[in-house]
Amino acid sequence: MKKKLVQRCLTLGLATLAASGLAFAGDDHGGPVVPKPYTTGATLTKSVQASITPDKAIDILKAGNARFAANKPLRRNLKAQVQTTALGQFPFASVVGCIDSRAAPELVFDQGIGDLFVARVAGNTVNEDILGSLEYASKVAGSRVIVVLGHTSCGAIKGACDDVKLGNLTGLLDKLKPAVAAASTPGERNSHNHAFVGEVTELNVKQVMQKIRDQSPVLKALEDEGKIRIVGAMYDTSSGKVSWY
Repeated sequence: MKKKLVQRCLTLGLATLAASGLAFAGDDHGGPVVPKPYTTGATLTKSVQASITPDKAIDILKAGNARFAANKPLRRNLKAQVQTTALGQFPFASVVGCIDSRAAPELVFDQGIGDLFVARVAGNTVNEDILGSLEYASKVAGSRVIVVLGHTSCGAIKGACDDVKLGNLTGLLDKLKPAVAAASTPGERNSHNHAFVGEVTELNVKQVMQKIRDQSPVLKALEDEGKIRIVGAMYDTSSGKVSWY
């Protein structure tokens, strides 16, 4: 009875803080972490994050994309999530995505505030800054999976296929050229050949995955230890669906 009373008071206290607009921690940041099972749409706390494995993280993303593609996103209290995560964040996944306006990971995977670390750059490639960010996300903040998310009809990939030159974009597109060189689709080797562009897009995702492993000993070690997974995915801009590999 006493335990239930304490729990009631705690719940009431948190609700009062939320209603008043004050920030509060969604977890005890100083004490031992007791894993708490994840429930769909739950705001991520340290305890909930602790219960999520790399495979479970991927399953959560797959379920979220299924909701998005079916136009059945969860209804979230974003204001409450802002308050719950104000003093700490415990995302379960990291996404390296393109800047494309149609492929925002938080929307594509139907996730809320505090769920994802997201790094976005044309062509969903990586450099030392993004690798450092991913190392923080995985090693320090506990993210369980790194998703390299490409998408169909990618302007950056088309630009690389056409050898576009434009200011600082030239150097960025050079990072995508290895995928162009590796593609074997017959026909024109430019953006007019849609099959060729599709192959280059997929090869780029796979090469970026390998680049993460090759250029970050920290992330490679975490993957080898089974603490994270590094996976590739492709978002279809015509259907809203994500395929995985």
